[in-house]
Amino acid sequence: MNIDTFLAHHHIQENPFAAEEARLDPVFDRLLADALPHPDFPKVLGQVDQPATAIVFGEKGSGKTALRLQIAQHIDQHNAKHPDRRVMSVAYDDLNPMLDRLLHHRRQKAEAMLKAFRLEDHQDAILSLAVTRLVDALLDETPSEAGSLPLPESIDKHLKKKVSRQSRVDLAVLAALYDQPRHGSAGERAARLWHKLRLKRSFRHPMQCYGALLLSVLAAGLGIATAITSEQPSWAMPALGLAGAGALLLWGMWGYQQLQSWRLSRRTGRDMPTMTRPPGDLRRMLGPFARRDLARQPLPCPGASQRGESDSRYQLTDRLLGVLKALGYVGIIVMVDRLDEPTLVSGDTERMKAILWPMMDNKFLKQDRVGIKLLLPLELRHMLHRESARFFQEARLDKQNLIDRLSWSGTMLYDLCSRRLRACVQASDGEAALTDLFEQDVSRDLLMDALDQMHQPRDAFKFLYNVLQEHCRIVPEDQPRFQIARLTLESVRRDQAQRVQELYRGLAPA
Repeated sequence: MNIDTFLAHHHIQENPFAAEEARLDPVFDRLLADALPHPDFPKVLGQVDQPATAIVFGEKGSGKTALRLQIAQHIDQHNAKHPDRRVMSVAYDDLNPMLDRLLHHRRQKAEAMLKAFRLEDHQDAILSLAVTRLVDALLDETPSEAGSLPLPESIDKHLKKKVSRQSRVDLAVLAALYDQPRHGSAGERAARLWHKLRLKRSFRHPMQCYGALLLSVLAAGLGIATAITSEQPSWAMPALGLAGAGALLLWGMWGYQQLQSWRLSRRTGRDMPTMTRPPGDLRRMLGPFARRDLARQPLPCPGASQRGESDSRYQLTDRLLGVLKALGYVGIIVMVDRLDEPTLVSGDTERMKAILWPMMDNKFLKQDRVGIKLLLPLELRHMLHRESARFFQEARLDKQNLIDRLSWSGTMLYDLCSRRLRACVQASDGEAALTDLFEQDVSRDLLMDALDQMHQPRDAFKFLYNVLQEHCRIVPEDQPRFQIARLTLESVRRDQAQRVQELYRGLAPA
C-alpha cells in the first residue's frame, strides 16, 4: 500500500515524522511559535532581557538545534513586545568559515592549528557576526535568509539626536575591524556607514602631504631662481633653507605616520586571523579616523601602547554593547551549536575539545549583558568530567546553568509526536491522536513505552516513520488496512531499540 494513501485516509497532509533535522523541518517551522519545549528550556533561556550563560549537553538528535531555534523565537517575541529592551541574538553555529580562515592564515596542519586555538579567535568570530548583522540592518542590506534586526523608527534622526559621537565612532571602528559583507567590498560599505553615521573624515595625512609637496615646489623654485639670477636678494638663501627644512620636516612627519599606520594595521591584522582583512585594506579603513579617536580604541594590536591587552576583545565587546544600548538593546545572546559538524572536526571529540575548551573561562562566560548558550554534544560531557579541579575552578560551571544531559521520557516524546501529528492533520478534522493510527489493542501506554526506548526526538521520529513504512510495505493495495497492527509496532520497536543501543555503544552510525 502506498503511504500517501494511508496518510490521506487519516486526513494527514504530510508525513509528520519524515524530517530528521530541525533546521530543515517544515513541521517544526509551523510549530515553532507554539512548540512544546523541553522542561529544562526555561532554565536554558533564563530572563531574555538579562542575558545569562547556559551549558547544555545532549545526544545527537536530542533537540539541541530545536532548542536554539526556540531561543531565537523567544528573543524575537520579546523584542516585539519590549522595543526599549531588545536583545540581539547571534547564531554561532557555522564554524567552517572561521576555521578555514585560521587554517589558511597560519599555514599549519589542522592538528597544529587546533592546538593553537585561542579564546580571542572565538571572540573575533562572534564580534564579526554581531557587527555584520548590525551594519546590515543600518544599511538595509539584511540577507533574506537571515532574520532582520529591529531598529528604532526614523533611524537617521535617532542616530543624529540620540547616539553620541563617541558611540558612532566606536561603531565605525568595529565595522572597520569586523564587518564581513557577503557581497561587495568592506571598504565601500565602510564609506557608506560613515555617511550614515554623519562622521567627518580626518584629513591630517593629505594636508601634511600637500604641505610638504607645496614647500618642496617652493624650495625647488627658489633654488632654480637663485641659480639663474646673478643678483640674489638677501632673503633668498634663508627662504630657500626654511622651505627646504619645512619640506623635509613635513615629509618626515608624513612618512613616520604612514609607517606607524602600516605597522598598526599589520599587527592588528596578524592578531585577528579569523578576519579576512589584509593590512592594506585595514589601513585604508582606519585612515579617516582622527588620531585622538583611534588612540582611545582598544585595538587588538600586541605590543602597542595601551593596546594588545589580553582583554582588548572584552573592551571591544563593551563598545558594541554601548552602541546597542543607544539603539534600544540591553544585551546580546550568543547561541553556540553544531560544534561537531565543521569539516575539520567531523565529529572528532579531541578536535571538538580543542575548539571548545578556550571558551570554558569564567570571565568569558559571565560577561555583563552577554549570555553564551553552549549547546554541546554529549561526548564533551564525558571529557569534561575527566578534567582537573583547577579547570572547574577557572570555568566555574556551578554558576553557568549547566544541563548535564538533555533527556526525554516516553511521555514527553508521545506528547511531542502527537503535537506534530495534529500539525499535519487538516484543521477541519478536529483533534487527532497518535493511537488513531493503530488497532485497538495498541494502547497509549504501549506507545509511550516504545517511545521511551528511543530516548531522543530524532530516534522517536525515525521509529514512527519506520512503523508507517513497514505497515504499508506488508499491506497490499487492493486490500488496504488503515490501522497499524500491534505485531508491526513490536517488530519495528525491537529493531529500532537495538539500533539505538548499538549507537550508544559506538557500534552503529548515527
